[in-house]
Amino acid sequence: MLSSVDQGVLTLTFNRPDTLNAWTDAMGRRYFDLLAEAEQDPAVRAVVVTGAGKGFCSGADFKTLTAIQTGSYDETPDPRPHHFPTTLGLPVIAAVNGACAGLGMVHALVCDLVFTAEDAKWTTAFPRRGLIAEYGLSWVLPRIMGQQRAMDLLLSGRVFTGREAYELGLVNRAVPGDGVVAEAQAYARELAGHSSPASMAVIKRQVWRDWDTTLEESAKVAFQEMLASFARPDFAEGVASFLERRPPNFPPL
Repeated sequence: MLSSVDQGVLTLTFNRPDTLNAWTDAMGRRYFDLLAEAEQDPAVRAVVVTGAGKGFCSGADFKTLTAIQTGSYDETPDPRPHHFPTTLGLPVIAAVNGACAGLGMVHALVCDLVFTAEDAKWTTAFPRRGLIAEYGLSWVLPRIMGQQRAMDLLLSGRVFTGREAYELGLVNRAVPGDGVVAEAQAYARELAGHSSPASMAVIKRQVWRDWDTTLEESAKVAFQEMLASFARPDFAEGVASFLERRPPNFPPL
């Protein structure tokens, strides 16, 4: 993984370009470690995840799949689930710059927002490999784009472009050319400069967890969270910065 911080934004780059950044346990462990470290770093307010070269992540490494098939796979997997990014307080933005397949698609969609290059190639791939909807994708995908559209992508395993992903409601933005990383970073800098880290952490928790609650339960928890927010310095700073017509200076998470 490549890692750099600029203006409150941590950019993490999957760095196995010769395999279109195919997923390995070692790469995943490093990715999750860097995310966990970022949450403890007061200099980081948002995270952008992308891939080196022509791919975002092409799915599980075929060497791993072959070892599993032959019974020779002996690595101890990371105990953290593949949806680990959803458990962090920091907003995580996927910048899908190229091939995004199978497990790579899982990791794009467990980010909080997704930007894609218009010509990036997407596919679930699973049914064409004799596999199933892995790592919660059958839960995430219908909630993002609706059941019928999710069924299409999951059952067919067809390849579709970043432009179609946007038209299907799967991603937030489709960006022409090679500008997807820059646009995701610009958006992340906007979050880093203007949004309270504490507020973002609570909102992220609300959104991911409220999928499993009723409206009444969600409103009840939100009321308690609202009362708690009144007591945080972020609230005082947010009001003061608005009245004084200046950028806010929120404390770190």
